[in-house]
Amino acid sequence: MSDSSEHAAPSPEVRPRGALDGLRVIDLSRVLAGPLCTQMLADQGADVIKVEPPGGDETRTLGPPVNADGDAAYFTAVNRGKRAIGLDLSKPAGRDVLLALLADADVLIENFIPGTMAKWGLDYEADLKPRFPQLIHCAITGFGEDGPLGGLPGYDAVLQAMCGLMSINGEPAGGPTRVGVPIVDHLTGYTAQSGILLALYHRARTGLGQRVEVTLFDTALSLLVPHAANWMHTDQTPGLLGSAHPNIAPYDRYACRDGEIFLGVVNDRQFRRFCDYAGLPSLPDDPRFATNRARLSHRDALRDAIESALATRARDALCAELMKLGVPAGPVNSVPEAFAQAHTAHRGMRVDRDGYHGIGPAVRLSQAPARVDRLPPAYAQHTVEVLREAGFGDSQIAALQEQGILPRWPPPKP
Repeated sequence: MSDSSEHAAPSPEVRPRGALDGLRVIDLSRVLAGPLCTQMLADQGADVIKVEPPGGDETRTLGPPVNADGDAAYFTAVNRGKRAIGLDLSKPAGRDVLLALLADADVLIENFIPGTMAKWGLDYEADLKPRFPQLIHCAITGFGEDGPLGGLPGYDAVLQAMCGLMSINGEPAGGPTRVGVPIVDHLTGYTAQSGILLALYHRARTGLGQRVEVTLFDTALSLLVPHAANWMHTDQTPGLLGSAHPNIAPYDRYACRDGEIFLGVVNDRQFRRFCDYAGLPSLPDDPRFATNRARLSHRDALRDAIESALATRARDALCAELMKLGVPAGPVNSVPEAFAQAHTAHRGMRVDRDGYHGIGPAVRLSQAPARVDRLPPAYAQHTVEVLREAGFGDSQIAALQEQGILPRWPPPKP
């Protein structure tokens, strides 16, 4: 008798489940920090339900550029992987729908002005915790609920100014400058994700959810490394250094024949290797440059020597050869140049699918890899699907739509 296994059909490939498969997240957040956080959770397998107000998430309108559906590229950058419903939470019936969605949710995330949830009868301690003891409620605010600035709205660039980030960013001749990306919002999104994962780990041990509080103010201050520590130890106010580092030299931007590079030398061994390669073999033995401390004291003379040596060299070849020698260096690329790098493709850091273009997930798990399964949703695209799962009948859904509790897109003109 022949072995039937020789003729058996091959088993279909089983895709590994995401690390957060089975986690349900109700996302009431808008703009950047909250949506970025929930997009990262969705990339790792969470079922994220994006709940938008009648006017939609503001970032849908922050264009051009826009996609084929008319949504701004800004919106698509932080909302893939989610299902979307429209819901008017200002009305009691809308809040009843939200409570029904929370019945089997693990995480609720929102970035309303403090007091908004309590005004709606959705305060965590008073209303949600007794009803949903396993729920993790992540609140993202500008400054928190209390304190001298408590309750005020927060915006990335304003926080960059208030928390000292602008004071250390920019050239002396040009003055303080906003960091070119909304870095406070970005890091707040990552901080919120970390807080949620910590709370999930705590719930796994105790069975209880909790409130996770993240503020743009705290996040902005946390970015001041090493500048705040330097000031705390010396009482000297940090100033503008351009691209230079306050504690390391040479750690700066330098001109080459066909562009600029960033040279990141962090120890004496790397400095000697760089000098030998660049035709400056005597520099490491010069008392002005023999140690990092000495180089910091003579950074202007050091810059002149380095730029003279690099002025005739080609940018990309120089960086490639220095990196092979163990000297950190990279070309100062434009955004298109950054995504044109072969390593960008190798790492899967650009996603192009069915008209969607985005940045790939930055975290890789060997046993539960991230993946992009859902494109950014149209407004209220999944309302019926989500509410049916929550136990609503078609007649109930139709009635809620008729009452405006489940708004549709585009919103009515005033």
